Amino acid sequence: MAKMDTLRIPFEQMQYEFKRILLDHQFTEDQANRCARIFAVNSLEGIYSHGVNRFERFIRHIQKGHIRVEQQPVLTKAFGALEQWDGQLGPGPLNAQFSTNRAMEIAGEYGLGAVALANTNHWMRGGTYGWQAAKEGFAFIGWTNTEANMPAWGTKDSRLGNNPLIFAVPFQDEAIVLDFAMSQYSYGKMESKKREGEQLPYPGGFNQKGELSTDPSEILESGRALPIGYWKGAGLSLLLDILAAILSAGLPTHQISQREDEYGVSQVFIAMDLKKLSNYPSIESTISDIIDDLKQSAADKPETQVRYPGENVVAIRNENLKNGIPVNKQIWDAIKKL
Repeated sequence: MAKMDTLRIPFEQMQYEFKRILLDHQFTEDQANRCARIFAVNSLEGIYSHGVNRFERFIRHIQKGHIRVEQQPVLTKAFGALEQWDGQLGPGPLNAQFSTNRAMEIAGEYGLGAVALANTNHWMRGGTYGWQAAKEGFAFIGWTNTEANMPAWGTKDSRLGNNPLIFAVPFQDEAIVLDFAMSQYSYGKMESKKREGEQLPYPGGFNQKGELSTDPSEILESGRALPIGYWKGAGLSLLLDILAAILSAGLPTHQISQREDEYGVSQVFIAMDLKKLSNYPSIESTISDIIDDLKQSAADKPETQVRYPGENVVAIRNENLKNGIPVNKQIWDAIKKL
């Protein structure tokens, strides 16, 4: 962000402002507290593209009726460790929080619990729910489908979603959390880079001429995001969409894309109760040994720091607690007017 356009907002102030606006949009006190905290923590931990930068769009979707504040998930089918739920177009972050809790409850009984959620909304930062489960001692796998925003490999038009996928395990007092879209960069990240007038560190998609580009404006204009791993990422995206749709009895990407905006998506939440494993007493040392070995990697540049997924979150969290959360002034001014 350009320095002149950046404010530092204290975490408590940001959370308060989000809660105030949510209460004005018919959230209950409990709903507003939980949803405001999700948005504020996402921002606190450096995921601005799916925190403060996305809050105004979230409110606009409520105003359009795509998000139905009064609705909560309802159970449609239960069979053993797998349950199907209908999100009834309720607020995506709250539906996802509920589904993660329910997956952990099922895992507490069976060792593994899965919740497939249809007819829900954008969950914002998918890693939120990986952290939620891991901090309670569970391993977690979760994913969502999206509207079509990524082409299949070797094609020009977008037929695939970038379908974010999350893996998480507890580690020490925190967690190891891998949260990634099937595109090299999420659209939220590219929008942030465009707003800041910055290039992407690596090619993130194609321009209108079909050339790989690091310019987020060109990629957003063409709508041709680059799949991670090229054809491998495209194939993984397809299978995540298929599984999310069939397990939840919800909409696949091509049907979501027929709507004016992205809503009514399908998601899957899987929790594993590590305490039930025979090797539970040694899991912490096993993970520590793996991370210690990773840290022995030979860096290709002197300034390179070898980090596991999610490691940097703690440092960003502490910095933003101390100095305030960096927010583009235009974005913050727009939020305060909601």
